[in-house]
Amino acid sequence: MEIMTRVGTMCLDELGEDGDFVKGFHCKCDVDPEKRYIMHFPEDNTIISVNSAYGGNVLLGKKCFALRIATYLGKNEGWMAEHMLILGCKRPQDKEIKYIAAAFPSACGKTNLAMLIPPKQYLDAGYEIQTVGDDIAWIRVGEDGRLWAANPENGFFGVAPGTNDHSNPNALAATKKGTIFTNVAYNPEDNTVWWEKLTKEAPAHLIDWKGNEWTPETNADGKHPAAHPNSRFTAPATNCPCISPELNSKKGVPLSAIIFGGRRATTTPLVYQSRDWNHGTFVGTIMSSETTAAATGAVGVLRHDPMAMKPFMGYSVDQYFQHWIDMGKKVPADKQPKIFNVNWFRQDENGDFMWPGFGDNMRVLDWILDRCEGKVDAQETAIGYVPYAKDINIENTDVTPETLDKLLYVDKARWAAEADEIEKYYDDNFGDKLPKEIRENLATLKANCAK
Repeated sequence: MEIMTRVGTMCLDELGEDGDFVKGFHCKCDVDPEKRYIMHFPEDNTIISVNSAYGGNVLLGKKCFALRIATYLGKNEGWMAEHMLILGCKRPQDKEIKYIAAAFPSACGKTNLAMLIPPKQYLDAGYEIQTVGDDIAWIRVGEDGRLWAANPENGFFGVAPGTNDHSNPNALAATKKGTIFTNVAYNPEDNTVWWEKLTKEAPAHLIDWKGNEWTPETNADGKHPAAHPNSRFTAPATNCPCISPELNSKKGVPLSAIIFGGRRATTTPLVYQSRDWNHGTFVGTIMSSETTAAATGAVGVLRHDPMAMKPFMGYSVDQYFQHWIDMGKKVPADKQPKIFNVNWFRQDENGDFMWPGFGDNMRVLDWILDRCEGKVDAQETAIGYVPYAKDINIENTDVTPETLDKLLYVDKARWAAEADEIEKYYDDNFGDKLPKEIRENLATLKANCAK
């Protein structure tokens, strides 16, 4: 907890003699998977965790407090707790750093985006990404009428497997000191830890996450990895080379844009902008990723995860949607963050990703911020505003103009089918409790696709 949260006398000083606080209790008795309880009591500001050994449930200040309890507090007090990264983008053409919050379901590159390293041509031009937070944002209306986002955390609780010098060098650098590793492998030869994809070649001898002797041959069947697939690192945020000076700001940072995203092989373009706040809220409610055959036995089945908050809402989903609508009413239209959707995972007819991702996502962020500044036009489509191809910089990439056109293409027939699926999702889960503004935006989508 000392790594993940701000603790000690500064907190006691802030609370004073009778300050209100969220009470947390974790106990480990008989660790039985069938007797594992993580309980939240919003009305009492209390969390009780019993028998869990998973950090996400044991670190009670994280998802339990900073999202589940905090969403309830936010609803009652007029602010938002969201499963969002916060990044600052420093561009040579801007007078000040611009800040973006973004929400993604699992396996969609959330932490990678939070710690993005721009391509060389952007670095040479003076671009820089600063990480304010990689997981949770508390968002309030500031004195200037804009939405301001603060990171309630003090560290990173990251998935180890797949983290390496290529995928996320900043996250890896954050683990170099003061870090707790859980369920990773141990290398007795040099007293270091290891996990899958940390290096191209696995060490010749390890102690695996269960404490057993391990060699590369041990995992010949692919069923005995050295590290648990959900092994973690808990690292101080201050270790991160790109950490923002605003990490500890109580005020937070002003948001220019909010981004939603998912993993979609088809249908959803590389990026599009919502028409307004309510439409942007609708875009957040329809967030989804496609399952794979390896995971589910069926390809292309949608897993809905509205605002990437499905496991973390501390009250009913329909009321949560309404709270988004209500928050929009608190902010003048000209001060509202612009809302976008991105999809780094669109595939061609051979099943290959068409967009390079990772650092090259800077090219899309650049367009997003240009839109926020009113510096570029966009083409209106059935789903919202899509970039003109000329405004997405693909210089020094393998992306051809033809591929970019495909990445930006909006197929109205596919979206008509998508709208039918969304309607069924709404009807099955919310019925007449769905806010009318959301239902109206669905009707607009269906009408646009029918034109």
